[in-house]
Amino acid sequence: MNRHYLIVGSGVAAVHAAKAIRDQDPDTEISILGEEEHLPYNRIKLTKGLFTDLHSEKVLIKKEKWYKDNRITVQTSTRVTNIHTDRKQVVTADGKVIHYHKLLLCMGARNRVLPVQGAGLKNVHTIRDMEDADSLKSSLESGNRIVTIGGGVQGLETAWALHEAGYEVTVVEAAPRLMARQLDETSSKMLKHTLEQSGVNVILHSGVTSITGEESVTGITLDDGSAIACDHVVYSIGIVPNTTLVKDTPIDTRSGIVVNANMETSAPHVYAAGDIAEMNGHVEGLWGGAMEQGRIAGNNMAAAEPVAYRKAVPVTFFNAFGISLFSIGDIDEARCDQSVSALENGVYTQIFVKDNTMTGAVSWEGAAASLAFKSAIETGCRLEGIDLSRSISEVMAEVKRRLQS
Repeated sequence: MNRHYLIVGSGVAAVHAAKAIRDQDPDTEISILGEEEHLPYNRIKLTKGLFTDLHSEKVLIKKEKWYKDNRITVQTSTRVTNIHTDRKQVVTADGKVIHYHKLLLCMGARNRVLPVQGAGLKNVHTIRDMEDADSLKSSLESGNRIVTIGGGVQGLETAWALHEAGYEVTVVEAAPRLMARQLDETSSKMLKHTLEQSGVNVILHSGVTSITGEESVTGITLDDGSAIACDHVVYSIGIVPNTTLVKDTPIDTRSGIVVNANMETSAPHVYAAGDIAEMNGHVEGLWGGAMEQGRIAGNNMAAAEPVAYRKAVPVTFFNAFGISLFSIGDIDEARCDQSVSALENGVYTQIFVKDNTMTGAVSWEGAAASLAFKSAIETGCRLEGIDLSRSISEVMAEVKRRLQS
């Protein structure tokens, strides 16, 4: 019987896994089963390009021709309801039984539900898939006031798209600052100032206790008792891995599906990757990590010798409100020996150092400038002999010289 590599889920991890399998095995059968009616697409564009044509080929991870050229079958609108690991088969909602040689689970995650009264009202939105984005856009009317809950990357990108489209936007964040996972305190204050200068209202250190309205949203109530009138609420407060499918199987789960460094689950011949995979007690939930996990899983499903997944250095690019900044690595000052910051030629940069190596960086330069920082962090470039009291540009000039030597 021909080997059949079956991938359940159609996100970026699935596509990179399929490519890795094909690179290892030019002849085997590869299938991707996705619940949505679209070919795998770039989900990060749902917020970055909310008011662009999300149904064009530009949002696809790979165009249809690529799948045909690589003989990879993509079955859209296909929901898997059962997995039988003992028989090496899955069952779809329409009763079809599909056998596999190796199985990869890439069902991703769903957005965490807002746990407040009124979250079920009309015009309360969260954006996870194309249908969510379409639903939000179709419900908007001129002059609507919108509250976005969540001051992380996705929430702020959504706020930017709505602001650019001419809507009145208020951002509410429970943490003391915006993008707390990616930005140092100074950068976060600069970001807040930029949003407010653009006309977006920003409320920090405030939780939403309820959403008000009869049938549709009329406002929100904050934990200090204050109220904000609005016509729509859009929230982004984290993700929850989609593990329901494996609930009654031998596949171990905690927050996500538990995998080892080779992306193997507790069940033989079954792998997991992307937002559903939990390694060392942690679900990454990052686009770059999902791509690499998919590649490693696909390689290990088909190759003779497995390769261990190495967690990538986290990289975030933020381009909104006229800002172009990046955050790389560990930017937690509590975990570093020292940090150095400077405003040079109107550009703010902060680097984080531990054991004489750069562990993180935040800079308001363009994406091209990130390459040297990323390389220094990934390679553990030593900083001995570099006077960190010099300008950031001089420090990085010496870092680049060391990287090239």
